[in-house]
Amino acid sequence: MKSHKELELISNQLRIDIIKAISRAKSGHPGGSLSAIDIIVYLFFNEINRTKDNAFSPDRDRFILSKGHGVPALYAVFAKLGLISYEELMNLRVLGSRTQGHPSYLDLPYVESSTGSLGQGLSVGIGIAIAGKLDKKNYNVYTMIGDGEMQEGQIWEALLSAPKFKLDNLCVILDYNKSQIDGYVKDVMNLEPIKEKLIAFRWNVIEINGHKFNEIEKAINIFKQTKEKPTFVIAHTIKGKGVSFMEDNVEWHGKAPNEEETKLALQELQKLLESNG
Repeated sequence: MKSHKELELISNQLRIDIIKAISRAKSGHPGGSLSAIDIIVYLFFNEINRTKDNAFSPDRDRFILSKGHGVPALYAVFAKLGLISYEELMNLRVLGSRTQGHPSYLDLPYVESSTGSLGQGLSVGIGIAIAGKLDKKNYNVYTMIGDGEMQEGQIWEALLSAPKFKLDNLCVILDYNKSQIDGYVKDVMNLEPIKEKLIAFRWNVIEINGHKFNEIEKAINIFKQTKEKPTFVIAHTIKGKGVSFMEDNVEWHGKAPNEEETKLALQELQKLLESNG
């Protein structure tokens, strides 16, 4: 188990890698990758503990990144764990590389499901969770969805089905950075009141700051102790977290920084890393 301090250092290191990879590709989604990285780091280093040896075990915990455009964060974690090389991470979105712009199960076997067509990943997660129950396995399924993605009808159909099947091995995490490609979520299609809706759908609902590791840890522990119903974690995050000019700025949903912007972003992140070192 990593300490919260160690996890914070890893996250800030990986924020640097995310910016470098997207800048090199001249394409990608920095905002949602930076908002999601802390949660993904916590899961992979303290819960899922993915290694090359257990990557294909039928008993492994699963992580599905339904908001597939945030995959630079997942690739950065894979590289830190040694599942892929740093060179592969920096080949983000290069034609023919395994690190495509959205996760591809066929190209990169550490990916549990190909995602990117928004709204589908939760259904996949539910299917895997049901399979775990039928096969009497003890694995857990963690599925991260985006807030813009949560406007999709398929998400709400899935939210209805998981409680019906009492999937207490399923934890859904909403990266609630409150903006999407077309603007702020509240202006495009307001999701609120999310908590009350989910409670009405018979979910175990937990609300946290998605950048505080103590809150992430507490939420996951509650999930593992909850029986007979699935858990939904509303993780309040900041789009572009760690880079001042990207934070809470819709413009950085799906745009790569240019050379000067990359330089400024890396300077800020390096200072953040040193201040926490």
